[in-house]
Amino acid sequence: MPPSVHGPDEVRGWVRSWDLGTHELWLAEDGQALLGFALFTPTWLDHLYVEPTGQGRGVGSALVSLAQSLRPGGLGLWVFESNTGARRFYARHGFVEVERTDGSDNEEGWPDLHLAWPGSPVRGS
Repeated sequence: MPPSVHGPDEVRGWVRSWDLGTHELWLAEDGQALLGFALFTPTWLDHLYVEPTGQGRGVGSALVSLAQSLRPGGLGLWVFESNTGARRFYARHGFVEVERTDGSDNEEGWPDLHLAWPGSPVRGS
């Protein structure tokens, strides 16, 4: 992952500005602590975050599966090319590479990939 280009106060302000009228925000908790979240629109998984203590425990998989169930027509997302763990994770969940960029259009300036999950197969009647 590239280093953050924003400080903690900027990040908190940005999170407070999220429009939950146009995004769905789902939280994963263990009864005592927040373990992760997914923020998505009708077509994009904008953010998926799992606390390090929640990683490897199915938290990310549960959040992605939830997003997929709520968006059976498919979802897109962006991931840094260097984030090989996330790329393997998304591939296990059916996301495929659609596009590669050199990073000139993101704040970090790091190459990234547009991945897409095509959606659930339509079942015949």
